[in-house]
Amino acid sequence: MLDKKNILIGVTGGIAAYKVVEVASLLKKSGANVKIMMTKHATEFVSPRTFQEITNNAVSVEMFGDAANFHVAHIGLANFADLILIAPATANFLAKMAHGIADDLLTTTILAFDGKILVAPSMNTKMYENPATQANLSVLKARGVQILEPNVGILACGTVGKGRLPEPTEICAQIEKFFAQDKILAGKKVVVTAGGTIEAIDPVRYIGNRSSGRMGYEIAKSAVNAGAEVVLVSGNSNLEPPNGLKKFFKVESALEMREKVLNEFETADCVIMSAAVADYRVKTPAAQKIKKSAENLTLELVKNPDILKELGALKKNQILVGFAAETQNILEYARKKLVEKNLNFIVANDVTAEGAGFAVKTNIASIIWRNGEVENFSKMTKADLAEKIVLRVSIILNQ
Repeated sequence: MLDKKNILIGVTGGIAAYKVVEVASLLKKSGANVKIMMTKHATEFVSPRTFQEITNNAVSVEMFGDAANFHVAHIGLANFADLILIAPATANFLAKMAHGIADDLLTTTILAFDGKILVAPSMNTKMYENPATQANLSVLKARGVQILEPNVGILACGTVGKGRLPEPTEICAQIEKFFAQDKILAGKKVVVTAGGTIEAIDPVRYIGNRSSGRMGYEIAKSAVNAGAEVVLVSGNSNLEPPNGLKKFFKVESALEMREKVLNEFETADCVIMSAAVADYRVKTPAAQKIKKSAENLTLELVKNPDILKELGALKKNQILVGFAAETQNILEYARKKLVEKNLNFIVANDVTAEGAGFAVKTNIASIIWRNGEVENFSKMTKADLAEKIVLRVSIILNQ
C-alpha cells in the first residue's frame, strides 16, 4: 500500500514524540521512504539520531543546516513529500500553522508544500479544548488539512481526558487509508504530455515557447496518486518528474512527441495533452551554428503535425483531454478546438491573466464539455486543478 510513497514527518515538542519513532518504523516496514523534520523543542524529547537510524535518512532540524543535503532545504523537503504528517502537533505549532507563521524549518516547509497534510494533535485536555486551539483547527480543516482526532486517556500530566496521541498503528492505518481512498484510476493507463516542444534552428538555437511544464507534471502526479499507470512525455522543462511513473520520455521536437504519444495511444485509457506543442518547425535546420553576418535572417517554417487532432481521429474508447491556452476569445476558441479535435473535454485559460500564465504555481481555468456545459474555476494551485481534471477523467472512465 505504501510502497515507494514519500512521507515527511514533522515532529514537534510534545512528550508523545517518543511514539513517532514507532510510527516511522512501521511506515518504513510498509515500504515508504520516510524523512523526519524536528523542531528544536522536539529534540529535547527524542534524539535526531534515533530517527536517523530508524529511517536511514538524515534528520532535518536547523533552517540553514546541511542535514537534508538540499541547497534550499524547505523547498527540497516540500518537493520530496507525497504526504506530510505532523505528529505530535502541539497547540503552539497548530497556532503557527493556522496563521502562516514560518519561523523554523518545519513551518517554512509546510508553507512551501501544496500536497496532502495529516495533523495529529497531542496536548493537555484543557489546551486542546481551548477556544483558540479549536479555532485554529477549524482554520486548518477549511484549508483541506486532515485532522486525526486525539484519543481519550491518561495524559503525561496525570489527568484523564482528550489529548492523547493515537497509537502508532492507528496513525499508520490512517495514512494507508489516506492513500487508498484516492485510487480512483486503479488499473487505468494515462498518457500525459507536458512542457513546450522546441524546434531547432541550428545546433545552438531553437524556436520555443514559455511553457514550464508545471501543469502537466502536476496532472501526472495526480494521476499517479489516483492509482493510474502513468506515461509522461515531456518537452522542454526543468522540473523533476514525479515519483511512481510507469514511463518517462524526455523529448524536444513536436515530431518526437508525436512518435512517443502514438506508440502509447492504442493501449491508453486516457490521454491528457497539456504540452505546448510548437505549431511550426524550421524546414531545414542549419547543420552548423549560423554566424551573425547578415542584417536580416529569414527562416522558412513548415507546419507541424497536429498531434491532438490525429489522436481525435484515431480514438476508439480512449478519453481525450486537451488544453487551450489563449490570450483572447477564450471560450470561443476552446469550443472550436473541442469539436475539431474530437475531445471529451477541454481545459481553457487566459495566459495573460494574473496568476494563470506560464511559470507560476497557480491557474485560472474553465473546463468545457461537449454538451456545452462550462465549469469555471477561480484561482487555485495547479496541483488542485490537476486533481479536478483527474477526478473528471475517472468519472468518465468508471461510468
